[in-house]
Amino acid sequence: MMQQTLLLSIILCVVGTEAFSVPSMTKTSLKQYNPQHHQQSSTLFMSSFSADGSEYASTDKDYVDDDIVEKEKFGPSFEDDVSSDVVEEKPVPMSKNAGNRFVAVVWDAEVDSEGRDSMELHEDRDACVEDHVLFCRKRNLYNETFNTNSMVDILRSLPLLSADLQRIVGHAMILESPDICHVKEMLAEEPFLKALNGGDWSKINLFRWRHIRDYTLRRDDGRLGYPCMMFGIDHDPETDNDSKQIREETKDAFMEYLIKSERIIMAGPLHMPTEIKDDPSSIATGDFILFNAKSREDAIQFVEEMPTSAEGLYKDLRVHFYNTLDITGKFISEDPMRDAPNYQMKEAMKEWGYPVEDNETRWLNW
Repeated sequence: MMQQTLLLSIILCVVGTEAFSVPSMTKTSLKQYNPQHHQQSSTLFMSSFSADGSEYASTDKDYVDDDIVEKEKFGPSFEDDVSSDVVEEKPVPMSKNAGNRFVAVVWDAEVDSEGRDSMELHEDRDACVEDHVLFCRKRNLYNETFNTNSMVDILRSLPLLSADLQRIVGHAMILESPDICHVKEMLAEEPFLKALNGGDWSKINLFRWRHIRDYTLRRDDGRLGYPCMMFGIDHDPETDNDSKQIREETKDAFMEYLIKSERIIMAGPLHMPTEIKDDPSSIATGDFILFNAKSREDAIQFVEEMPTSAEGLYKDLRVHFYNTLDITGKFISEDPMRDAPNYQMKEAMKEWGYPVEDNETRWLNW
């Protein structure tokens, strides 16, 4: 009897062991399961539920093999991408009109031939905006076979604002052309100037501009402030012998001041508008600077503290915030309901044959 009881106890012990050991391995025998082998398998990636504090239960879907993660970095068809065609990017071509830069600045009240008051000038200018934009785009959009007689690139068109920012009081344009005669011909046809005085370009401020093309002086418009223009004209060197000396002595300090400010959009000295670029008589006679400022007071302080200003170089110094007109047609909304006039103009010019897409006039992507 004791032998039977002992045998029954042994059987129950064995059955209990088989029933409760390694419950999660119901489909795997103990001989197949190897804990060391499991720990040495490939590294696994698991999302952490502690990142967002949400209730979370891990599942097999949270674990991804390294090989799969590596493939997903390059997309599901990474192997096919290796054999895809290679496109060689070439440097952006220069415009055919590159070589000479000019600045034209118009103060409406100073060139108006009809004696209009400031609000009348503002309203008349506002009525000409669409004509001006179309005029500029027709000169900017050309290629090897279309509109080849366009000899002036209008790089920037900047309406200048009054001190209270309520009216437009003038205009500045940055131009590029192989010859100044083309610039004068273009200005005589420009809609704003025609509305002011019939297109008499001799009444406006026209200069050669030696744009300093350094990456330290190329901030975005409106970066940490609002875009502002500084226009300074030196004392006449023929009557004031100190002006040339001041410009030379402050040259290095002036450049250092601009670079350290980290607010310059474009900058460079203004030179006399001689027929030939390297004419010795084309001396520096002022400065034209676009920069960012947080307020009018900030803009004035920045300009007054420039070494050239502090030394009394300028006889005429003006500071204005400005707007920017899209004169290339490359920065309009793709939604015609959001930017209808610009979009309609672009579609019309495309119908007329003008190269309006980015890849057709790459030199205009400033």
